[in-house]
Amino acid sequence: MSISDWPQGERPRERLLRQGPQALSDAELLAIYLRVGIKGKSAVDLARDLLERHDGSLRRLAAASMTDLARTPGIGLAKAAQLQASFELSRRALGEEIHQRNVMDAPDRVRDWLRLHLGQLPHEVFMALWLDAQNRLIAHEDLFRGTLTQTSVYPREVVKSALSHNAAAVIFAHNHPSGVSEPSQADQLLTQQLREALTLVDVRLLDHFIVAGNQPPLSLAERGLI
Repeated sequence: MSISDWPQGERPRERLLRQGPQALSDAELLAIYLRVGIKGKSAVDLARDLLERHDGSLRRLAAASMTDLARTPGIGLAKAAQLQASFELSRRALGEEIHQRNVMDAPDRVRDWLRLHLGQLPHEVFMALWLDAQNRLIAHEDLFRGTLTQTSVYPREVVKSALSHNAAAVIFAHNHPSGVSEPSQADQLLTQQLREALTLVDVRLLDHFIVAGNQPPLSLAERGLI
């Protein structure tokens, strides 16, 4: 049965107009975006298939490649491109808020943004959020990309990047594709080496987050490791 055959009060779009988007499930919101289903499946069924292919996780769905999205029957490249565009808009909206505010006043927003950017990547990425003297975001930069098990981070290159951005402070973040957020000894040693190198050019290291899957990013500062 297509959605147009449903009772009007149960259709996702009509429910959204009447009750607001917060009243709808993830699949129903996706269905509104997809608009139509395929033979034998409504748009809601298609949305459920899409979520199930990504372990029921919107974050995994947001991190999926266009090719991966298009593998779901009924999606295709056009709808995959639309989905990627919508997820990128979400990331940019969060980034815009971080640009405008003192990031230390919005730690949950920073965590959400990091999870969207790093949470489901299959490879390790080391990122810097360069901040001005009021702790507002100047730029975010992927400094190094590694394998599933390690990445090489060079303090000299990090210092050069800090100076090029005229940064007053920085927050580092990297992901653990293994899904385990616990900091390793190597993570702790690298953090101390970077803190010492940046102190020489008067750049403060505020935090270092480890992002692993859908877990809240782990803060080394909150652990007392900075």
